[in-house]
Amino acid sequence: MKQGFLRFERWTTGFAMAVACIMMVIAATLGVFQIITRFVLEQPAEWSEILIRFSLIWMVFLGIPAAFRQGAMVSVDVLYRWSPPRYKRVLDWVVALAALALIAIIIWWGWDYAKRGSVQSMAGLESISMFWAYLAMPVGGLFCVIGIIGNLLNPVRMELETAQ
Repeated sequence: MKQGFLRFERWTTGFAMAVACIMMVIAATLGVFQIITRFVLEQPAEWSEILIRFSLIWMVFLGIPAAFRQGAMVSVDVLYRWSPPRYKRVLDWVVALAALALIAIIIWWGWDYAKRGSVQSMAGLESISMFWAYLAMPVGGLFCVIGIIGNLLNPVRMELETAQ
């Protein structure tokens, strides 16, 4: 069961990271497009600014699960270095529960924010609801929950391993 969940977690975190990378490419491409239209053609495209923000929001919230999975979000390096092995596991649980509490708040209020923002339209793109931008919080939060549980089941501490 543990291996099955870790396989599922690896797939979901990889999927979230792939979409986050795609969103970064979209933001960069739109940024170049915006520079060309604004400064070269002197005909700014108003819609590109909001789509850059939209893609950056999604990029961040879909990139966070990978950071949680690698143990790079909540830094408790000094405690890990000074603690005996059995306390490290207790510390893993404390960090995971604190992270899950934070993510639960993000999911709860993110969904509420998305529902409230559904009546609002994007500036420059009046046909698209802000619901889709705000939805990044609860969706990213759900991927984070999977990553946090995956890190609890199979701890990885990338910050400790790469620290100098």
